[in-house]
Amino acid sequence: MSTFKLAATPLEPPIEDDSSSSTAEPAFIAVSPAICRLLDQVNIIGRHLRIATLEGEPGSGKTTLARLLYHRYAAHHPEIRQCGFNRVDAREWLISHGDSQSPAGFTLLDRVDLLASSGQSLLLRILKDFDIRRPDRLVILASCESHLRELARNGQFLSELASRLTTVRLALPPLRERKEDIVPLAKLFLERIFTRYHMLPAVLTSGAVAQLLEHDWPGNLRELSGTLESAVIECSSGIVRAEDLAIPATRAAAPPSFGAQELLDLDAVIHNHILRVLNLNQGNKLRTARQLGISRSTLYRLLDKRFSLSA
Repeated sequence: MSTFKLAATPLEPPIEDDSSSSTAEPAFIAVSPAICRLLDQVNIIGRHLRIATLEGEPGSGKTTLARLLYHRYAAHHPEIRQCGFNRVDAREWLISHGDSQSPAGFTLLDRVDLLASSGQSLLLRILKDFDIRRPDRLVILASCESHLRELARNGQFLSELASRLTTVRLALPPLRERKEDIVPLAKLFLERIFTRYHMLPAVLTSGAVAQLLEHDWPGNLRELSGTLESAVIECSSGIVRAEDLAIPATRAAAPPSFGAQELLDLDAVIHNHILRVLNLNQGNKLRTARQLGISRSTLYRLLDKRFSLSA
C-alpha cells in the first residue's frame, strides 16, 4: 500500500487559507496555471487598487484573496492599516455607510450580486462620489458568486454598476478546474489539523489521494478542508485511507427501488437500507457501518453478498 507522509514541515509554494487572520499575509498555492495567472494579476494591481470584483463559487477562497490584496495594498499605503480589513455583507454595509460622507477602510462587500435594484442604485451613487473625492483610505472589493457582467446582460444588474465594479475583475476558478492544487492544499490542511488537535502526523494512502483527485469538490476548499478534518478525527490508525474520506470513489448511484414482490426478499430489503444509509453518508463506509451498528468488515460482507447473489 502506497502512502504519502504529511508531516508538519514548511511548504515552499505559498498556500491559500480562508481562515487566515488579517494580521498576517495569506498566500495561495501557485501550482495550477489558473492560479499563477491570478497571482500575476494581483502583483500588477496590488498597490494601485481602488475598486475590484472577486468572482468565484462558495468556498473558492475569495476572502483569502481579499486579505492578500489588503496586505499588498497596505505595504504601499500604510494609512489603510488604521482602518483595517473589513468583510461585511453588501446590504448591511449600504445601510450603515450609505449616507456616510467619509467611508473608510479596505472593505470586502459580500454577495454584491444579491443586491436589490435600490441597493445597486445606492452603491452606484457611492462609487460615483468615490470617483470625485477619491479618498485615500477607502478600497472596495465586491465579492460575487455570479458573473456581474452576465447579470447585467440579462437585465438583472445595473449595467453601469457592473461596468464600474468589473473594470478590475479577479475570477477564482473552482477546485475541480485546478486539480494540480488539490494535493498541496490537502497537505496544508492536514498539517493545520494535526496542529489544532495536537496529533502526530498521519499518512495519506495513494487510494485516498486518488479519491481526492477524482472528486469534483462542489464545496471547493471549504469542503476539502472539512472532509480531511473529519477523516483524521475518525481515523485511529494514523493512516488515512480512501474509505475514511466522506466522499464516494465515483458518483453514487441512486438506491434501487423495490416492488412488492421484491420486498419479500429479506436480502434485498437489507441491501436497500444499507445503500440508503451509504448514500446519506456520501459513500463513507466507516460512518455508514457505525450508524448501522455493524463493523466495517460486516458492511463489506453484506454488500459483497448481495452483489454476488445478483450476479
